[in-house]
Amino acid sequence: MCGIYGFVAAAGDLGPPERVGATLGAMDRSIIHRGPDDNGQYFDDRCAMGMRRLSIIDLGGGKQPIANEDRRYWIVFNGEIYNYRSLRERLLTRGHRFTTTSDTEVIIHLFEERGAAVVDALAGMFGFAVWDRQRHELVLARDRLGIKPMYYAPTPRGLVFGSELKSLLCHPDVRRAVSPEALSHYLSFGTTPGDQSILEGVRKLPPGHILRYRGGDLSVTRYWDLAAAAGEERVVDEREAVAEVRAHLRRAVESHLVADVPVGAFLSGGIDSASVVGTMAELGARPKTFSIGFEEAEFNELDYARAIAQKFGTDHYELIVRPDAWELTEKLVWFLDEPFADVSAIPTFLVSKLAAEQVKVVLSGDGGDEVFAGYERYGWAVAEQRRFGWLPRPARWALTRAAAALPDRARGKNFLRHIAQPPHLRYVDGESLFPAPMKERLLGPELRRALADRRADALAATRERVALLDGAPGDLVKRMLYLDTMTYLPLDILTKVDRMTMAHSLEARPPLLDHTLVERVFQLGSSLKLAPDGTQKAIFKKAVADLLPPEILSRPKRGFAVPIVKWFRGALKAPMQELLGDRRFVERGWLDQGVVGAVVAEHLDGRRDHALPIWSLMTLELWARQFLDGAQPAIESPREEEAAHG
Repeated sequence: MCGIYGFVAAAGDLGPPERVGATLGAMDRSIIHRGPDDNGQYFDDRCAMGMRRLSIIDLGGGKQPIANEDRRYWIVFNGEIYNYRSLRERLLTRGHRFTTTSDTEVIIHLFEERGAAVVDALAGMFGFAVWDRQRHELVLARDRLGIKPMYYAPTPRGLVFGSELKSLLCHPDVRRAVSPEALSHYLSFGTTPGDQSILEGVRKLPPGHILRYRGGDLSVTRYWDLAAAAGEERVVDEREAVAEVRAHLRRAVESHLVADVPVGAFLSGGIDSASVVGTMAELGARPKTFSIGFEEAEFNELDYARAIAQKFGTDHYELIVRPDAWELTEKLVWFLDEPFADVSAIPTFLVSKLAAEQVKVVLSGDGGDEVFAGYERYGWAVAEQRRFGWLPRPARWALTRAAAALPDRARGKNFLRHIAQPPHLRYVDGESLFPAPMKERLLGPELRRALADRRADALAATRERVALLDGAPGDLVKRMLYLDTMTYLPLDILTKVDRMTMAHSLEARPPLLDHTLVERVFQLGSSLKLAPDGTQKAIFKKAVADLLPPEILSRPKRGFAVPIVKWFRGALKAPMQELLGDRRFVERGWLDQGVVGAVVAEHLDGRRDHALPIWSLMTLELWARQFLDGAQPAIESPREEEAAHG
């Protein structure tokens, strides 16, 4: 696990070696938290690239960048390839010569044979860059599900790339201008789009994609899509499906245990992480486990986590999160790179810090909800379809007009507007930070004009997501699972886990996102996942019924919730009012301050729960101060001090 960075020239050379070296050095220091154990760099007249290493496999060797035998191809790699040993054996029989036992070297030798199609053979999480010295071509690739990140920025003189946005900002050709579309997307869904960043001209390589860059020509192609990879739905009886899920779970966890250092686990007390820990125990591992709790009883799951830890005999560690965790927010924003509205980044940051004091690698239960239909919203959407799906178009039109005629914030207005929408739009709208009417009022004149110049508006991001849902295969449940796996999972869940673990030089591995497991489960009928009686994760629960205690299987889902609603009406009321009333926030001109004030007032007097929208605005302002105004957070830890001061 590590972080990578670099840049290539479109034509000619990169410039004076001292300038190239200084830029590489700045990029390296900006992501030292991703790999404090080692670093390495390579550059010629057309390409410069480097990496920070967190040593997990081949501790003494495996130094990057790594070249093939004739030194034509060079690679920097972030991630883990779980099938690298079998791939290595096959490469040896075909005459390849290795100088390390690392998974990185396997990729570069396989690249000799397959080129960019190497991705089809890799099982794991990855973001890598390969430089072909002969063709002067750079290839970037990102894993199928987006577990590992990859940013890039075309510039007039070439291409800049890296694992984190902040490393690209060390390059003199990368500008800091906010993208109106990305900002609007953030206000809808709490993240920036899958193929853009918050900054104009800086892009994300989407999951399951490959980028080629040569002589100024850039192409991005998709090599994996969940629906296409899974293919037709399979008719499987329940008993066969249960056995298959259990076998895939065991195989995935076993492969994710490959490491030359001890492997721990996050343990929330829910079915996903409990199943991972239980399977680790079945395989003979006795991991250290790490949990986070809250003083507020309705959010605290530590009792469940302790029960699992006790059952499987783990060495268990836990921590209580309190409102003073707000003091960490500036650091969180810095490590997250972009505006990010998921408040569960706080406990993820803290549990990662707790784990990093004991281990370098943890397994997590991330992905279980998207793979097995674990969110309550899936059941709600199906129920709404049954209740309101019969409404003819004229009735929907009448309900829409009736909702529009009601005064803003009138009781029932949002309900009427919501049920008047078709099912797919209802689902997307229900997951929006700011419902459509509120968001249309929220945008300030400057942002509204900028979107209009791009032939977009406040609801463009919503329509794009609805179109993706409409184009997905299968019934409503299957389409929702597809949408969330392709959007919410990489943009929110996996971004959060990657940045918060890497902030503490900790590698997180999600075995439930083994791509073979994901594809096979997607092929199963929706009723096996969301049962007709509304049971979520039905097939998964049956697959692990003999592994977990009954109270874990039957307990209501809570998710990684944070009592931010209470905090904003109590301990965090003053910081919230101070930040959202600050002159800098107002003068950015992105938002209508009247709407912002009304949202805050409604939350404080208890009329509405606007905690997440408020959090999104606060973290947006903190991001702007750090990445636009240059007011970086205080650096305290030794690793961060080294990153800051070289």
